[in-house]
Amino acid sequence: MGADREGGARHRPGRAVALAACGAVLLAGCASMPDSGDLRNVESTPRQDTGVRVFAMPPAEDASSDEILQGFLEALTSDDPQYDTARKYLTPDAARAWHPEDSTTVLADGPSSPPDLAQDGRELGDSRTYVLAGNRVAAVDERQAYEPDSGSYRFKVHLTKDAKSRQWRIDAPPEGVVMGKSDFQRNYTSVDKYYFSTHTRVGATGQSVAVADPVFVRSKVDPLTQMVRSLLKGPTSWLEPVVRSSFPTGTALQHGVSGLTPDDENRLTVPLNGKASRVAPARCEEMATQLMFTLRNLTPTLESVALRGPGGRRLCEQTEARAESVAWRASAESPDYLYFLDGKHRLVRRSTGSAATGSAAVPGALGEGTRQLQSVAVSRDERTVAGVALDGKSMYVTSLDAGAGFGDPVVTSQGLNPAEDRLTKPSWDARGDLWVADRDPRHQRLYVVEQGAGKPVEVTLPDLPGRIRDVRVAADGVRVALVVEKDGKQSLLIGRIERDDRTGDAPAVVRPRPAAPDMELVNAMSWAGDSRLVVVGREQGGVHQMRYVQVDGSTLDGLAPAALSGVKAIAASEDERVPLVAYSDDDGIVQLPSGAQWQKVDKDGTAPVYPG
Repeated sequence: MGADREGGARHRPGRAVALAACGAVLLAGCASMPDSGDLRNVESTPRQDTGVRVFAMPPAEDASSDEILQGFLEALTSDDPQYDTARKYLTPDAARAWHPEDSTTVLADGPSSPPDLAQDGRELGDSRTYVLAGNRVAAVDERQAYEPDSGSYRFKVHLTKDAKSRQWRIDAPPEGVVMGKSDFQRNYTSVDKYYFSTHTRVGATGQSVAVADPVFVRSKVDPLTQMVRSLLKGPTSWLEPVVRSSFPTGTALQHGVSGLTPDDENRLTVPLNGKASRVAPARCEEMATQLMFTLRNLTPTLESVALRGPGGRRLCEQTEARAESVAWRASAESPDYLYFLDGKHRLVRRSTGSAATGSAAVPGALGEGTRQLQSVAVSRDERTVAGVALDGKSMYVTSLDAGAGFGDPVVTSQGLNPAEDRLTKPSWDARGDLWVADRDPRHQRLYVVEQGAGKPVEVTLPDLPGRIRDVRVAADGVRVALVVEKDGKQSLLIGRIERDDRTGDAPAVVRPRPAAPDMELVNAMSWAGDSRLVVVGREQGGVHQMRYVQVDGSTLDGLAPAALSGVKAIAASEDERVPLVAYSDDDGIVQLPSGAQWQKVDKDGTAPVYPG
């Protein structure tokens, strides 16, 4: 994703007023602004990763209406914490009524703004209207949640000349903040905040499961304090029905707190208002755990989080090690083995340790090769495996214990086409439930088998834009990734899983949303983090590629995995230290260790999986 393209709107030569000197205190890469003629496109500044905060200039004396609008739009892309400079381009009434924190509109390019002139081409006295225009890419709401968007953007911005000062100011600004895609990438960063699943627990003690909720914050404007405030306000609206927060309603930072920073020993103190003062110790530990998981995304060296109430009263303190014992999360769990099918269709495994070499058949029936398999899924505790027969018709579940045999099929399909119309690859969540879809076009269904045993339960599905081709449930058990196909095109959707264990009603997938909106073909996908997936596919008019995407539909910064041709399957662990693994027609099973190139693992192997 490169910098936004420069607009081609006409502008006449004239005196150029620079908004920045491209230094540490002024907005770098700013556009010049003519004092007469049409206003050219307000293009985004080229993307920069200098880590330097930049600020816009306030309006100049006797600035033209063109310059006022241009300066305002440039100020929206600066690192001014409260947008105080942007407000100086507005009338006093407009400045009070404008709420930039309510929304951010992201356009493919910077907004173009040809003026709406009178028929004779002159300004209409002390009033002037511009139409901001562009193509929508995404929107960020008041909870800082990102959502892909499309369609045209048009907004009329009105300027007026003050009767006394004779200075142009904006009295009808755009709603919220509007900027181009590259400016958004330069100004904002995606960070996971953490809550707890309302219906997923793990282990004999029923440990809570942490769920990542990605939001976008301004990367150079006190991000730690922003993230604490965002966490305390609660989850994004899409995730809210299936998670809980341990912070009491109304909990907030104490008045005037900003600039939260760990001390020299990497300990962070968070002063909270009185709403959190009377929580029980166990609940306080959960609160601190949420903060620890969230803030380590921004400060990986953070050692502990201490919560303080009014008057500095100590509430509790949490370290990283203790936080991991309070709540389970997939990214903190490292798999023991990589699993795949060898040339004899036996299930084999290979240690994920650094000195791993070779593979061996797993204990039990699936390692004996008596039943040929098409795909497999290994439970999160690596004790149980589900396998789909080579013809795609039946799914079996068996233990990874020596001597374990096959029972009757757990799920069967009546689809006619073995390659297209029968069972998908199965998938496990941390709760121990097993998920698989039947692609039979006569009755498409998604099943969940609780604890991998018993009668499969049909999951309630919404209207989907096509047939299900692939399924992967998230470890947290509250999200599921679906690849659906229609008219030869495929899309990746993330659905929210709602269930009520008290009533026994069937689980339901609700509000599916696109995770890779610009892709028209999805060959393979796998969860690759608490809120991240790795996807193999093709954009419209593009070439096949492998890349990481977030569950909210945003594309992550940084390098994509190295290119690999002919990929048919992909396997990733939520633990980012574990190598990415793929299956291709040309090379069989290959892996991508961190900082290295693709390496061959098994020429004859297929269907690689990590637990999950």
